Amino acid sequence: MASLVDRHTGFVAELRRAGLSVSVAEGLDAVRAMQAIDLLDRESLRAAYAATVVKRPQHRPTFDTLFDLWFPAAVGDGAGAPPEHPARTLNDDGRPVPPALDPQVQARRDELAELLLSGDDAGLRQFARLAVAEYGQTPGQESWFSSGVVNALSPDTLMARLLSAVLGGQERGGMAERVARRTFRDRIARFQDLVAGEVRRRIAEDTGVERTARIAVRPPLERLDFASASRAEMEGLRREVYPLARKLASRLVQKQRHGRRGRLDFRRTVRASLASGGVPLTTHHRPRRPHKPELVVLCDASDSVSAFAHFTLLLTFALREQFSKVRAFAFIDATDEITKYFAPGTDVVDAMTRLAAEADLVWITGRSNYGHAIKVFDDKYRDAITSKTSLLILGDARSNYGELSLPILRSMVDTARHAYWLNPEPRAQWDTGDSAASRYGELLPMFECRNLTQLAAFIEELA
Repeated sequence: MASLVDRHTGFVAELRRAGLSVSVAEGLDAVRAMQAIDLLDRESLRAAYAATVVKRPQHRPTFDTLFDLWFPAAVGDGAGAPPEHPARTLNDDGRPVPPALDPQVQARRDELAELLLSGDDAGLRQFARLAVAEYGQTPGQESWFSSGVVNALSPDTLMARLLSAVLGGQERGGMAERVARRTFRDRIARFQDLVAGEVRRRIAEDTGVERTARIAVRPPLERLDFASASRAEMEGLRREVYPLARKLASRLVQKQRHGRRGRLDFRRTVRASLASGGVPLTTHHRPRRPHKPELVVLCDASDSVSAFAHFTLLLTFALREQFSKVRAFAFIDATDEITKYFAPGTDVVDAMTRLAAEADLVWITGRSNYGHAIKVFDDKYRDAITSKTSLLILGDARSNYGELSLPILRSMVDTARHAYWLNPEPRAQWDTGDSAASRYGELLPMFECRNLTQLAAFIEELA
């Protein structure tokens, strides 16, 4: 029981470190759920934990990866007896035979093809363990790699054989082939996931579960650093950013409504004063006419924050629907308006490609120069900022020790209704090297914004 308790507490702690919010009460609920299941049934244990600690579908992949590390399906080789033959056949000169010519590898490929045809998940899991034991290590090295298994067995190249076995003499290109191809693609991906999980398990046995978990597990989407997001993750960010954009727009409207009252309602004020002998103790004001605020986005598009610039495009797309007028500008050491690239339905990657090819963002060096970029913006687009405008600047405030144009930025901030700066760098790195974060932060509020959680916190701060 002590070992099980230690494993439970370690697992819950690792879930929290990975970004899943697991309370003490939920951890206790998981312990109570274990009393209702057979602890030797690993999938029942997985289901009990998932039902008590996982709140969002997006967190399930992270949970499954950590569960497989803390509650592995096998120990050691995990596939029964060790292989009856060496993993690779050797030539007469002692060199390994290429996988394409190795009869033992071809036999394994035949086994894999049969399992993919039948869809036997339990058999596929057992085969993945055996394949990692045979091909997961490079001779003479102790590390484990998924690439060795994938390169040796090449599961993707089995597609033609699998389709031929299923379709026979049927006409190709129809619905039956598309369904079969999708099915086998999913089964091949499942095999590759099983191989990756088995490799992680073996690495965890060699180096420790905690260390492996920190390397293998990516943070959940809301805590994912924008700079490290893949294209698929960017699609997820795009879906998540729309409700945040709506909330941002409503927060700015609330600040406007609370910050400035409407014109005095003379009749209501006089009528209310009758109750106090004609003394207007309470004044009444006409409600301000609600309207969508205007927004100007000024975005650093230099190489140092290129991934953050992708997110800026996502945010701008979402904000267009919430503001009456959105104008977007990008800069490196010069500034250009990029609003035209944000047509509805435009792909983010395509927009970035067009921006890089067509936008006039380079003055001389093509390195960040905030001072000159701000000066160009003031010269060419000064009318973009009015008393109705909310100004949003996104960048790391690193100007390569160049000018900062602080007086011009101060004038822009004074003109705008609201002004905020979102910085994608960790706060601990502000004011290091060529960072001018604090000097710009004296002119307008600057917030660290590297993931959706911090963006949500910034929006809540506006309230």
